[in-house]
Amino acid sequence: MDAESLLLSLELAAGSGQGLSPDRRAALLTSLLLVKRDYRYDRVLFWGRILGIVADYYIAQGLVEDQLAPRKTLYSLNCMEWSLLPPATEEMAAQVAVVKGRFMGDPSHEYEHTEFQKTTAEGEKTFEEDVVVHIKEETRLVSVIDQIDKAVAIIPRGALFKTPFGPVNVNRTFEGLPLSEARKLSSYFHFREPVGLKNKTLLEKADLDPSLDFLDSLEYDIPKGSWSIQMERGNSLVVLRSLLWPGLTFFHSPRTRNHGYIYVGTGEKNMDLPFML
Repeated sequence: MDAESLLLSLELAAGSGQGLSPDRRAALLTSLLLVKRDYRYDRVLFWGRILGIVADYYIAQGLVEDQLAPRKTLYSLNCMEWSLLPPATEEMAAQVAVVKGRFMGDPSHEYEHTEFQKTTAEGEKTFEEDVVVHIKEETRLVSVIDQIDKAVAIIPRGALFKTPFGPVNVNRTFEGLPLSEARKLSSYFHFREPVGLKNKTLLEKADLDPSLDFLDSLEYDIPKGSWSIQMERGNSLVVLRSLLWPGLTFFHSPRTRNHGYIYVGTGEKNMDLPFML
């Protein structure tokens, strides 16, 4: 959700229980404006909160003019002091894949994981050794945020447009989805570089508008049924909730520009979802 319309966005998302105390709201309103100024971002999004045992991580993201350029991620424990996180890598994802359970809430906390490594001695005999690997919680935080962004960060169709020269900008003329379109999963796109769109045939691309339909649609997500879509407040608000990453809520008021998403959860993926559908 955009930091400039934070109070309205939090009110629209409050139906899912994603709320903040008045002092946290006031702190975020001030500090996110300072983050935007100091880091010279085009837009700042309040991404959400990852719940920890000792403390919670409040997450914000900074965007440049090209909306699909790599986003800069910051975290805070008190909504006032923000620290920049390093970009996610495949090596990080492989490291944290073995870590299970809740976050602690301490960035310096280290998880211990025992691995079996084969070593060959001079006599060409192979031995197995137990090696203890230390994984920082900050590394896990970076990887989990990246996974959630790639899987369930979404925008309504038309909120962004692709220029003929390549960059993706905010569509200033976007006035919201019609009520009939707002009920359809096909009206919502993943807010990341397209993956499945490149595999479509020319015949499938024939009906697509290249300036608007340049992202992957939610209707092709696997497993099917991983999204819950509901109309609330007398059809004046559409709410999408992810069943794959419980805690992710997207909201949009049809025929208005108000839309956004927020994640409030433990940072754990629902691996049992295919068996629950």
